[in-house]
Amino acid sequence: MLRDARESDVETIRTWRNHPKTRGASIYTAYITPEGHAQWWANVQADPSRRVLIFSYHGIDSGVVTFNDHDPDAGTAEWGFFLDVDGLTERGELLPAWMELEKAAVAYAFDDLKLTSFGGRTLAWNKQVIGLHRRFGFVEVPERRYTIEIDGQDQLVVWTEKSRTT
Repeated sequence: MLRDARESDVETIRTWRNHPKTRGASIYTAYITPEGHAQWWANVQADPSRRVLIFSYHGIDSGVVTFNDHDPDAGTAEWGFFLDVDGLTERGELLPAWMELEKAAVAYAFDDLKLTSFGGRTLAWNKQVIGLHRRFGFVEVPERRYTIEIDGQDQLVVWTEKSRTT
């Protein structure tokens, strides 16, 4: 289940996003300070093209799904996600929750946002994420690959995209 994030979720979101495994698989790896996170949240609240959603698994808040650059006319957006790694691992639910999050995000994109396609960026070495995206019908768009420096190392970033027809 997905719901809009609220002010009361902001610190939980920051805690989950700052988890070392989440940061290590992200394009932006720096520790997020309370001040930086407050600015991010203010920007989200002021930008109608952005959505931050809380994912609940078995009634427990367990992750975040984001949609950015939502263009209602084009029917497109970029998405991302992260999970409560510690909580889900402790309950032995990380993989099933991740799969449910992906299913919920796809449904939200097409049913709620009425998108025709949406996609996201993944570091090329993160085969688990790319594999799960493929399982849900996402395809890699080679012309959207790029290299970025992350923590002093060049990293290849791939774009995977899903359309209503895939």
